Amino acid sequence: MPPLLAKDAVRLLESAADSLHLRMGRLASKLILSLTLVTLSVTVALAHEAVPAKQVPADDKALEDVQTFPSEGRYHLEPGEKWEYGQTPPTSGPHDPVPIKPGFYKTPQAPEKLVHSLEHGDIVIYYEKPTPSVLRQLKGWAKLHSGKWDGVIVTRLPGLGKTVILTAWTKLLRLDTFDPGKASAFIDAFRGKGPEHDENDM
Repeated sequence: MPPLLAKDAVRLLESAADSLHLRMGRLASKLILSLTLVTLSVTVALAHEAVPAKQVPADDKALEDVQTFPSEGRYHLEPGEKWEYGQTPPTSGPHDPVPIKPGFYKTPQAPEKLVHSLEHGDIVIYYEKPTPSVLRQLKGWAKLHSGKWDGVIVTRLPGLGKTVILTAWTKLLRLDTFDPGKASAFIDAFRGKGPEHDENDM
């Protein structure tokens, strides 16, 4: 093989340098691409963690014991007129022209007036001899929800013992053993849903 001339050696070195530069450039590009992908993945993960979790809907199991009854009507009785309802306590039907205001009551209230309150969208809770802690909870709900169209009425009903019954328009939940989760779910699901409440919003 003939000896390389100086000029040929320079060209060979330049070619080798260009090839090395090209390979280094490709390697750098791959490295930059990899780092970019890693950074993007971390950014997406952090952004996902930063987004608040969606509100979890009420557990359907909390409402699985709710009974639904057909509506018994909505017309007004004469003031003070009595009515025999399909079940006790009632969840719908003819009612007194004057409803019961939301709040806590130590004595039984007229069912005809309570049904009018259900029509408004109120929840009516019946008790007799609950434990002190349950009674505090019931009083707390009556105090918290005092709106005319979405209030809570807590009233005594003889014969219940420690059982608590919650009613809304055509809905009833009987809790022989008080379950605050089920009671709260009932209130959240049906408070403010009475037929007259809907008409009042129109």
